[in-house]
Amino acid sequence: MITSETARNILNFIFFQIGWFACVVYPDLIGPAVALSFLVIHFVLVSQNRLTELQFIALGTVLGSLLDGLWLNTGVLDNGNDALVITPLWLVAIWATFMTTLSHSLNWISRKVWLAFVFAPIAGPFAYWSASKLGAIALPDLVLSIAALALGWLLVFPLLLFTRKSLYPELS
Repeated sequence: MITSETARNILNFIFFQIGWFACVVYPDLIGPAVALSFLVIHFVLVSQNRLTELQFIALGTVLGSLLDGLWLNTGVLDNGNDALVITPLWLVAIWATFMTTLSHSLNWISRKVWLAFVFAPIAGPFAYWSASKLGAIALPDLVLSIAALALGWLLVFPLLLFTRKSLYPELS
């Protein structure tokens, strides 16, 4: 286990960025496999409260995946499938790796609540827009999609931070 908080946060940030990119560029199997391997390494080297953090990551991954599924099934996002869509594994993997950042490299945002309301509606949609530019997903109506994503992130990101603080205070 890495003892330096700074080193843990840097490693966490790097793992998330590489995991996100791998999932977006190789969504079929390689990307989620890379993300899963980073999660394992995260729990070995970075996590200080493994069981508690695993519970928090699982809860947030389910919530985020349900939100992505809603966006896919309402046309906010399009993955090229006309049938009722469950959230693709690569998006689930991104949510899982993203959830690791809330107790580590993005923990600084939780120190001032207003930061979550400023950054989330910008950074969240930007990630989906970036994924669309790399061909992983489409934003069928750019303005509507960005607006819906911004609203969703405006709600879900502060909710995740509040959940972590109230249900999993040892992760703060």
